[in-house]
Amino acid sequence: MKRIITSVVLCILVCTASLAQKLVAEGKSYTAFGDYKIALADNPFFVKGEECKAYVISYENSPMKVTVALCKDRKCRKYVVISDKLSVQYVCNANYFGVEKLDREFEKDGYKTSDSALDRSAYFHQKVLTPGRRSELEATQLIAAFFPLLINNTNEEVALR
Repeated sequence: MKRIITSVVLCILVCTASLAQKLVAEGKSYTAFGDYKIALADNPFFVKGEECKAYVISYENSPMKVTVALCKDRKCRKYVVISDKLSVQYVCNANYFGVEKLDREFEKDGYKTSDSALDRSAYFHQKVLTPGRRSELEATQLIAAFFPLLINNTNEEVALR
């Protein structure tokens, strides 16, 4: 009987561990959103009909979840950032890493940058976050730290848990 109970408990632990998202990184956003955690998404994200690797960012003081889909082009990598309030893209090429409004090609999938939700001052400050290429993880950490600054009226999104 003890073996059966031990086997069942072991199976439950293995199943729950396999269903949990894999934590990739964590850090501070230095905003009202608080610390962030980046996890690898359970399912791939489809952008423009192509399968893209995806990350999920969660914040300590906000219920908002942010999905970052990594799309690779010939010349650069695009990080499509999608949340309930705002959608933008960060571009990484040989010269810089910075934010842009979503391209028109993403409108077919229903993603568009809302000008009313975008803090224009922060947007222009983030046009070039850093010179040169960044690794996938570094770029995702930069997005997690700087993306909350782009959202207008962050007081609506911040709620202590």
